[in-house]
Amino acid sequence: MDRRYFLKSSGIALASFGLMAAAPNFLHQFANAQTISDRSGRKKILITIFQRGAVDGLNMVVPYGESEYYNLRPNIAVPKPNSVDGAVNLDGFFGLHPSLKSFEALWRNKQLAIVNSAGSPDNTRSHFDAQDYMESGTPGNKGTRDGWLSRVLQTSAGKDDSAFRAVSLTQQTPRSLMGRYPTIAMTNLADFSLKAGIYTKSLQGGFEGVYEQNSKDSLGETGKETFEAVNYLKTANPAQFKPENGAAYPNTPFGRSLRQIAQLIKSDVGLEIAFTDTPGLNWDTHLNQGGARGQLANLLLNFGASITALVTDLGKRMDDVVILTMSEFGRTARQNGSNGTDHGHGNAMFVIGNSVKGGKVYGDWQGLKPDRLNDGRDLAVTTDFRDVFGEVAQKHLGNKNLAKIFPNHSANANKFKGFLS
Repeated sequence: MDRRYFLKSSGIALASFGLMAAAPNFLHQFANAQTISDRSGRKKILITIFQRGAVDGLNMVVPYGESEYYNLRPNIAVPKPNSVDGAVNLDGFFGLHPSLKSFEALWRNKQLAIVNSAGSPDNTRSHFDAQDYMESGTPGNKGTRDGWLSRVLQTSAGKDDSAFRAVSLTQQTPRSLMGRYPTIAMTNLADFSLKAGIYTKSLQGGFEGVYEQNSKDSLGETGKETFEAVNYLKTANPAQFKPENGAAYPNTPFGRSLRQIAQLIKSDVGLEIAFTDTPGLNWDTHLNQGGARGQLANLLLNFGASITALVTDLGKRMDDVVILTMSEFGRTARQNGSNGTDHGHGNAMFVIGNSVKGGKVYGDWQGLKPDRLNDGRDLAVTTDFRDVFGEVAQKHLGNKNLAKIFPNHSANANKFKGFLS
């Protein structure tokens, strides 16, 4: 892989590693046809959040209108709205887990859309494989070199792109951003500027000497870019930006990562794609998952409060931002013997932003009857995750190169006739 270098000791990474028809029409309903820049010249920004571990979408977005849901989950189902600890009513059939009460205003303001029964056409129940397929954007193919977000960047690259065009608030560059386009991964903004600054000072003469001696080597080129990026971030000083509009981020790893993404956006460093997973939140709830209260409820409370704080903090800036959440697969429709759920298939995704046509659950809901379940046990996938990703890439980021971003995938409009307006 060309031009790749990690500053492992500093806790940062500046990395450079080294196809689908139009998305179905129903997805066009939740994103406007705005391209990369609006009239004022501001660039559109995509924030992707990966719920690693396979969140239980059936308790996150509760199908309380289907009696089979309660038959399958006698101990962990979320009660119907207007009950004690009941779900937050959305449309008379679906509701939100009560821990996501903070999302209710987003729904009412039509800033939140839900795509249900979404996922991969590949039936793997392996966390590792499913995450790889989702982040590479090529389900069933382990040989794909780069991630889908890297291909978004590669196919819309410009000669004056910011070093901070793509940033991941993670310890390592995520699979989604691995590829031939340089990206930055860091655990936090302070580490990037402070630790990299110390690292630079300790190598005065040494590292620059390596650069001079290896001017034809990609290591030297990337090292120079790292120094330039550090200086640029110091000048921008994103830490100066405090939460606005009464936003209150949870003091958790996930909350802090979203707060720092907001700081990068406010500092105008050229951010277009931000990535984070959900550090500290383990969605793999095989045991004692709980219903309206318990393990999953606590995870969702942190998740919802953090995202709501981000939206509140950004305020009017959400005109240019879309937040997209995802998880590698869902969980079994029936609870297991340990009052938890096992690895499943279909799941729910959130799409949030001022340009989103929200207040609606999108997707072909097949239901939870035995003959409608995948393998007789899981929510069926009726929307390929690539169609959701592709719609956001095309309609929000203005990237029309979907055949290159998602090779060998062609959306079949006939599959989505239930979604058409």
